[in-house]
Amino acid sequence: MPEQPSLAALHAALATVDDPEIRKPITDLGMVEEVRIDDDGAVFLRILLTVAACPLKDTLTKDSTAALMKVPGVSSVRVDLGVMSDEQRATLRSTLRGGAPEKEIPFAKPGTLTRVYAIASGKGGVGKSSVTANLAAALAQQGLKVGVVDADIYGFSIPRMLGVTGTPTQVDDMILPPIAHEVKVISIGMFVPGNQPVVWRGPMLHRALNQFLADVFWGDLDILLLDLPPGTGDVAISVAQLIPNAEILVVTTPQTAAAEVAERAGSIAVQTRQRIVGVVENMSWLELPDGSRQEIFGSGGGAAVSQSLTRLTGADVPLLGQIPLDTTLRVGADEGTPVVLGNPTSPAATALRAIAKGLGTRSRGLAGRSLGLSPTAR
Repeated sequence: MPEQPSLAALHAALATVDDPEIRKPITDLGMVEEVRIDDDGAVFLRILLTVAACPLKDTLTKDSTAALMKVPGVSSVRVDLGVMSDEQRATLRSTLRGGAPEKEIPFAKPGTLTRVYAIASGKGGVGKSSVTANLAAALAQQGLKVGVVDADIYGFSIPRMLGVTGTPTQVDDMILPPIAHEVKVISIGMFVPGNQPVVWRGPMLHRALNQFLADVFWGDLDILLLDLPPGTGDVAISVAQLIPNAEILVVTTPQTAAAEVAERAGSIAVQTRQRIVGVVENMSWLELPDGSRQEIFGSGGGAAVSQSLTRLTGADVPLLGQIPLDTTLRVGADEGTPVVLGNPTSPAATALRAIAKGLGTRSRGLAGRSLGLSPTAR
């Protein structure tokens, strides 16, 4: 008869189980209320859910059972689910926030290591949201921890493009965002029934964006992408106010008319004193079966925007890449599987992954960060 496992061994096994939403060990989150084992090796486990309607409680049960069954001497596992008390949820919120005050935007703090990219465009229809969704998926595929805020309140589309099927879980005043393709996502579309339009004025837009940034538990992100609405309106201004260290990535098409409008969207960075990380040209050409390219929307728009913004800002604004027209990109967006994952060898996916690699390997600047230096007496 095998030796009965110790409680320490059982807790060590449970420490390998992450909460599916928070992505931290359930033992660290105070979710394991009781674990015991009888003489026959049968384990009883009581887990406290953050909320009674936890959408992934079946996953939590399955993962905990599988972890415990790997411990030598365990013959069976029975999982009982309870719900945290108000006090326990308050402790959890404090733990997740690292003791920081509530309603604080972590990405606006001077010491943050999260790189924030605001994806902007002058006009709609240039594929800004498609670029955002695919960059997020490609960056996550690199092993980075990525989040996306669908800041296009009126024209939200990120949930469909990333295939988000879950809804946010609310732990009192903290929101746990759904995760799709290893990307944390929040969008007003998750709170609007059906396909109803959002009819809000400026102050409501600012409040919604602030809530997405301060009330959502993002965890320790490497990169946060914000899919901005087209133009230079309220949301772009709010982003500059709420996250002044956010960098702008401008999306345009080769068409001259689109490029001229994109220049205006990028030039707002001069007024808000934000850095423009670069320009992405979408719909650059259509690759024909014989290998030639048909430039349906003209050519040179991305380069023109890059040169214009470089002159305007006095800093280098590179053309980060050109994405060809590709039906697989559209199909992936409709089906909720970004082309970088669903068809990684396609021309569009290859271009997007190259752009994501450049963004993912950029080192964060020293602006706003403490260098740990102190003056010495002479």
